[in-house]
Amino acid sequence: MLVFLDSIISTGNTILWSYVLIGMLLVLGIYFTFKTKFVQIKLLSETFKVLGQGRGSVEDEHGQKGISAFQAFCISVASHVGTGNLAGVAMAVSVGGPGAVFWMWLIALIGAATSFVENTLAQIYKVKDHNGYRGGPAYYMEKALGQKWMGLTFSVIITVVFGLVFNSVQANTISAAFETAFGINKLSVGIGLTALTCLVIFGGIKRIAKVAEMIVPVMATAYVLVALFVLVKNITLLPETFKLIFASAFGLKQAVGGGIGAAMMQGIKRGLFSNEAGMGSAPNAGATSTVSHPVKQGLLQMFGVFVDTIIICSATALVVLISGEYTTEGLTGIQLTQTALSSQVGAWGSTFIAACILLFAFSSIIGNYYYGESNIEFLNGNKTWLLIFRLSVAGMVFWGTQSAVSIVWNMADLFMGIMAVINLIAIAILGKIAFAALEDYIKQKKAGKDPVFHIDNIEGLKNVECWGTSKKSSLEKAI
Repeated sequence: MLVFLDSIISTGNTILWSYVLIGMLLVLGIYFTFKTKFVQIKLLSETFKVLGQGRGSVEDEHGQKGISAFQAFCISVASHVGTGNLAGVAMAVSVGGPGAVFWMWLIALIGAATSFVENTLAQIYKVKDHNGYRGGPAYYMEKALGQKWMGLTFSVIITVVFGLVFNSVQANTISAAFETAFGINKLSVGIGLTALTCLVIFGGIKRIAKVAEMIVPVMATAYVLVALFVLVKNITLLPETFKLIFASAFGLKQAVGGGIGAAMMQGIKRGLFSNEAGMGSAPNAGATSTVSHPVKQGLLQMFGVFVDTIIICSATALVVLISGEYTTEGLTGIQLTQTALSSQVGAWGSTFIAACILLFAFSSIIGNYYYGESNIEFLNGNKTWLLIFRLSVAGMVFWGTQSAVSIVWNMADLFMGIMAVINLIAIAILGKIAFAALEDYIKQKKAGKDPVFHIDNIEGLKNVECWGTSKKSSLEKAI
């Protein structure tokens, strides 16, 4: 039965990733890049300013503390930075070859513009709730497109994908890493991880935000520093490694043997799984913050793509390539990353990766959970449904620690692809609103102002709940 199911899932993935998504991601990413006039490059320095401004605590119009721009950024990065950065990148290199790294870089570069568009839209069409704000693709599909059925469909899929399927992927990687590094059996890992997950998710968005804000900076910095040590240690090999990446992505030998197609598919698939640009997931976190202008959060979420792929994924890829372990038959996923690092720093490398996996994947579990919670509220805010969802998440986390790797990853790819197609269609239609918001932001910056957004800043903007007119803006009072 499992073999038959895996066959169906693999066929669906082939159709989605070989013919549909690659084209949509590249075409729309390039389109958004040109329409925003290369926002991911031109406003990169502005992004660092916004990042600094967004670290402070904020209050809404009722004096209640809300989610800061930095906390919202950390929630989305927590979801981004997980098994895709360690196990997924290693899998892409082992299956697609060194050329897959180039395609991960490319999808991050153009995908950053896509991320900017979807997160800016999420901020514009967010709604107020008892915790502050919530929003995402389901909300702009209903309010901006007037297609509630589309929003409902997206909500169901993202709830299943992130709350259930993706969390089983994260849990699966944690159990594999701990079994390799410490010899701890999967049952023990499953029980402990499930209990820890429940402790956080039953605390709601504010507890999730606090945990993400603590974990994300520490785990990312520690991992990148160790990777930098390996790169400096092998600095003479770096030119040859980069040459290998580009040669494998475009070389004649690879073209004749079909290697370019494999590298492209693996690079784009694993890149999207890791940074989620265009998938419609990060906007659920991006919508939660209190900012004076939607573009500010759009820039921060865009920067998250760079942090994820250009920095952390590249660190993994270069360590794996320098070690040469990717050519070892049968070695893939997190075991490949552990072996590669251990070959460079000693036996403690495997233990270090296991610790990173725990932080990376656990942060992803709680970030993924929130995406589901936000959409459960869109579907039905009933507390009973939320309780059922939380218990289901706990069950999938436990199941993931016990299941086989291949079918879990294949399920994640299939659901991710379906979700991305729905979101990409929506933002392709609504992109003009994000472009107009960006123009308004730049115009105010040129006038020497700290940009503030109002409904009437964009002509004809409708069904927007949380942004007042230029005469009265509740958000302006809050900032």
